[in-house]
Amino acid sequence: MTTPPDSKTPSPGLQVASLAVGLGIMIVGTLYPPMMTRSTGGADHLMATLLFWSMSAGFIRGLGFVPRNTALRWIFSGWACGAALVSAIGWRLAT
Repeated sequence: MTTPPDSKTPSPGLQVASLAVGLGIMIVGTLYPPMMTRSTGGADHLMATLLFWSMSAGFIRGLGFVPRNTALRWIFSGWACGAALVSAIGWRLAT
């Protein structure tokens, strides 16, 4: 027997914008890996971390999964997906 969902947890559902961000980062990162490197050719770990966080949050929230843990719910929210993407773009423009 299943238990009813917690009333504090937002109702899950497909989030197209978050899913599109996750898919976009996956496709562009696969086709053009140098976007995660420095101008000297070495790996840019901050850029990769921000992009992978945005991609993960995009997939998790985009497919409708909402974690019960409050911290994980924030880390994998649609807002976190957007914030990580904007931070990655800002980092790329700054370096």
